[in-house]
Amino acid sequence: MSIGHTLLGLLESGPRHGYDLKRAFDETFGLDRPLHYGQVYSTMSRLLRNGLVEVEGIEPGDGPERKRYAITEAGVTDVERWLARAEKPEPYLQSTLYTKVVLALLTGRSAADLLDTQRAEHLRLMRELTRRKQQGDLADQLICDHALFHLEADLRWLELTAARLGRLADVVRGGGR
Repeated sequence: MSIGHTLLGLLESGPRHGYDLKRAFDETFGLDRPLHYGQVYSTMSRLLRNGLVEVEGIEPGDGPERKRYAITEAGVTDVERWLARAEKPEPYLQSTLYTKVVLALLTGRSAADLLDTQRAEHLRLMRELTRRKQQGDLADQLICDHALFHLEADLRWLELTAARLGRLADVVRGGGR
C-alpha cells in the first residue's frame, strides 16, 4: 500500500492535521496495521517537499505546533495517476513456505509435518477472518474476503505439495525432475 497516496487521497476531502490523517487512515485502512505518528509526519514532510501538499495553517498546541495540510493540484494529479495505474499482481514465486519445504527435505526433516502445521495455521486464521467478516461492515467484509481468497489458494498449494512430496524429495535430493 502506498501510504503517501492514501494520505493524499484522504486530503482530497479537505485540509487536515497529521493527527486527523492518522485517525482517518487507521479507521479506514489500518485496522490490522495502524500507522505510527512518525510515519505520518515523515510522509507528510516528503509530500510537502515534493509539492504534493502545502501547509494551509499552523496552530499552537499543547506540544509542537499543529500544521494543517492541504493537497495541491499536483497532489490531486498524482493521486489520479496512481488510482488509474493497475497494481502489479504478486505471483509469490519466491515463497518462504516453499523454501521451508525444500530445506526440510534437504536436511532430512519432515516436510509433511511442516505442511500439516502450516495447514492448521491457515485454517485457524481463516476461521478468525470468517468471524471478523460476519461481524464487520462492508469494508471489513471485503478486506476479509481478499485475505480469505489468498489463504484458500495457499491451502490448495499446500495440498498439492503434500501430494507431490515424494517426487519433490527426489528432485531436491538430485534424483530427477
